[in-house]
Amino acid sequence: MSRPILILGAASDMARAVARSFAAEGHPIQLAARNVSRLAEDASDLRTRFGVEVTVHEFDALATDSHKAFVEALPTLPAVAVCAVGTMGTQSESEADPLAAAQVMRANFEGPASILAHLANAMEARGAGTLVGISSVAGDRGRASNYVYGSAKAGFTAFLSGLRNRLANKGVHVVTVLPGFVNTAMLDGIDTPAPLTAEPEEVGAAIVKAVKRNTNVIYTRPIWRLVMAVIRNIPEPVFKKTSI
Repeated sequence: MSRPILILGAASDMARAVARSFAAEGHPIQLAARNVSRLAEDASDLRTRFGVEVTVHEFDALATDSHKAFVEALPTLPAVAVCAVGTMGTQSESEADPLAAAQVMRANFEGPASILAHLANAMEARGAGTLVGISSVAGDRGRASNYVYGSAKAGFTAFLSGLRNRLANKGVHVVTVLPGFVNTAMLDGIDTPAPLTAEPEEVGAAIVKAVKRNTNVIYTRPIWRLVMAVIRNIPEPVFKKTSI
């Protein structure tokens, strides 16, 4: 039997789709999230639909002092770990309350970076593995509408880049995922352009493909690469006048 795939933050719509994509390939699945009882239905569905072994694990991304023990307690060090942890928060709340902003930053950078650091060390010692971090195009340039969330994702993207560079000759690969808009609960009430909005299943399929090919950075829909190249290159005096 092949080594399992670990899904961190497994209770989100996107994480569920990623788990289904790997299970469809016949991989055992480890689901990890807070309040692990929430994962029972997903685990049962994966077993029934794909006939794979599924285990569930209590995991709190913000309890960083528990992350080393979490990795050591896994029944098997996974072949691939996918970090889908994150929360968008509300920009207006983050602006008004620095503590709320800090929570957004911790959930999107500190927690994900901490758990991947521990998994990286374990995979490096083994000499094999793949780490997948789901970051965001919001980290490509700070924008007035979501710069707290975007700054945390920018930090996470830089962390993944550095980790990939560090582990390049250690048998461990790191994939950075920049999904763009994804039709999940996170976008409830937000109107997004259809050509730029992917379904969660597209993200899952793209990640499986990227892991197989050892791709470094993926945008779920390729058009996002062009969109963000344009946004990154808008001169600052012009950018300040926009409401992108």
